Amino acid sequence: MEAPVEQRALTRRDLLWETALVLGVSLGASAIWSALSLVRKLTAGQPLGSQTTAMNSSVTPDRPWLDLTYQLVGIGLALVPVVLALHLLSRGDARARFAIGWDWTQPARDLVRGLGLAALVGIPGLGLYAVARALDLNTTIAAANLGETWWAVPVLVLAATQNAVLEEVVMVGYLFTRWSKAGWSTTRIIVSSALIRGSYHLYQGFGGFVGNVIMGLLFGWLYTKTKRVGPLVVAHTVLDVVAFVGYALLKDRLTWL
Repeated sequence: MEAPVEQRALTRRDLLWETALVLGVSLGASAIWSALSLVRKLTAGQPLGSQTTAMNSSVTPDRPWLDLTYQLVGIGLALVPVVLALHLLSRGDARARFAIGWDWTQPARDLVRGLGLAALVGIPGLGLYAVARALDLNTTIAAANLGETWWAVPVLVLAATQNAVLEEVVMVGYLFTRWSKAGWSTTRIIVSSALIRGSYHLYQGFGGFVGNVIMGLLFGWLYTKTKRVGPLVVAHTVLDVVAFVGYALLKDRLTWL
């Protein structure tokens, strides 16, 4: 029988390359496409405020069953980087998900904290969006475009949850753990994560970038105090559910949306 091979400890360079690769197949790639999208909109010959960014759109509106399949597959594949990040963290620590607070040990506390955080971020965020649009610094966000189907609202809720899990587990739980082990300071970690978070929202405009950087700074700071991504996932889910479902239900009644 062969002797077990001892696993080599990850070096600082290993850790930084690993995080770059994880970002490269997930939110880092989104940041690149988002920056290109902003360039396209800035060079389109019309102000950002007069342009519309459509989210959660139908792929095959004439075939609802296929459209539903597209939506569910897209949500599922978007969660693969989360599984990858947790797998990489657990290679050296089987309890890694507990270390970042991605567990069910404090469901009530996570829920209460998350709801409070959503209220704290959501109201000022709506104001920032309105100001950015008025100054032609942001596009109009059409947050839900799935048509009149029975599954539209459930899919929007799933999409909101997927966004929250992907962003908070990868951008906060995973990156904060890896960058900390690589020797980065807490301030550098929080700022770097927040800037990346803002960059993959550039497709919305400059308002989306600034708003998400501020959100990233707040979420990152809170994580350093609690070491739990659970409340962040709750808050992010609530914010996106309100944005997606609220838009779908009210877009024909509120002309300013």
